[in-house]
Amino acid sequence: MYWTQERLPLVKPFTAAQRWLTDVDTDVAAQLITAAADVAVILTGGEQAVIRDVSFGSEELAREIDAQAWIGKPWIQTVSAESRPKIESLLKDAANRAAPRWRQVNHRRDGADDLPVMYAALPIGDRIVAVGRSLRPIATLQQRLLEAQQQVEREYSRLRQTETRHRLLFQVASEAVLIVDAGTRRVIEANPAAIEMLGAANGRRLVGESFPEGFDVAGERAIEELLGAVRATGRTESVRSRDVRGRDFSVAVSLFREDSSTYFLVRLQLARDAFVAPAAPKGTARVVDVVEGGPDGFLVTDPEGRVQFANRAFLDMAQLATVEQVRGESLERWLGRPGVDFNLLTAHLREHGTLRLFATTLRGEYGSSTDVEICAVSVQDGGAPSLGFTIRDVGQRLTTERRVARDRPRSVEQLTELVGRVPLKDLVRESSDMIERLCIEAALTITNDNRASAAEILGLSRQSLYAKLRRHGLGDLDAADDGKGSDGADEDDEARPGERAP
Repeated sequence: MYWTQERLPLVKPFTAAQRWLTDVDTDVAAQLITAAADVAVILTGGEQAVIRDVSFGSEELAREIDAQAWIGKPWIQTVSAESRPKIESLLKDAANRAAPRWRQVNHRRDGADDLPVMYAALPIGDRIVAVGRSLRPIATLQQRLLEAQQQVEREYSRLRQTETRHRLLFQVASEAVLIVDAGTRRVIEANPAAIEMLGAANGRRLVGESFPEGFDVAGERAIEELLGAVRATGRTESVRSRDVRGRDFSVAVSLFREDSSTYFLVRLQLARDAFVAPAAPKGTARVVDVVEGGPDGFLVTDPEGRVQFANRAFLDMAQLATVEQVRGESLERWLGRPGVDFNLLTAHLREHGTLRLFATTLRGEYGSSTDVEICAVSVQDGGAPSLGFTIRDVGQRLTTERRVARDRPRSVEQLTELVGRVPLKDLVRESSDMIERLCIEAALTITNDNRASAAEILGLSRQSLYAKLRRHGLGDLDAADDGKGSDGADEDDEARPGERAP
């Protein structure tokens, strides 16, 4: 629905028009009306007001409306059914010489959306002149606003889901975790494991209390020095400390910023010689349920990429029915370009431990291909690392650019990342194939799929062009256009990169 204002008053009229405008001729009046209105219509009077002439204030609007089809037709027949009562009201006001009122009507157009126009009708002698203002710019702005609002809602929903996952992990973690305000040294949040470890015995709430408390004098001094050092350097540090009950703790502190405030992330663990692993919270099973039912694919593999766990979302992407079909198989079987993307993932994880927003494709068992983004982490588990992958389907994401073909590198940066991992001749061959295919597609588009003209533009013979079309799988070639010479061999005017022409 477009924004409208049915009773938009005219600007203040002239007070001495009869004195200063008496010598205005029809040509000048027509130019004034055309310049002042986006659409102007001259009508005969009466109930069946017939259009006698039309003017437009812009060439773009004139191209959108067939003015010749309007002339000689009743004005009411050019609008949609719901706009006809408004046309009748405009004509009635003009016939009664009442104060003009603005009303929005929608003009029908064949094979296109209705054109919204705000009209006011004024009587001139025995005729009526209707001046209109196009609402297309307002409609376009409203559409953009709606799309922006929808995008904000999607992003807000994604942030809420992420916050929910992180808060759930914070609550069910078996390690005691505190979030402490770096300025006031007061505890902002404490997970159930921290409350059980530090506050359950003496009924302390922890949240809102000063940190450190409950440690002996030496322990508090060591933690205070640790907090000062971490705030000064920003590096994660740890220290051994003892509480008033004689238990030895390992205290690790990290610094992070949120909005304009600084906080400490404090992790507490009983020292190894006195450590007794706390029982896993009852909510641990819920984490598995969240991961299993989540909308994004989730995988856990060994260092070689053999799948140990996969959730339902990944099975749907890979077009599989049961997790048994995945377990023990290499992730490379479904991921991106064979021998390239998975090697990039594992190499980056070995070097950095984490990976964010890696763009690639996921191949299904029955030929489907989905654009995905991958976030991954390498986790040490008793000396043997496990790899965790979160796979998000981004195929439906809104974009203003045409999607790049899946079998081509998505950017120059991705292509340069392959240096050192893929032989140079393979990189050159892949790049030259991509450029050659883009040039052929461009030539076919320019010549409206006229292959003879496309071959002439590219400086190739027709047989050579047919050979390249076959190699890249472009177009449908008839048996007669097989791209072969008289000896049956493919002709090619130019040697491929890396090959020497005979």
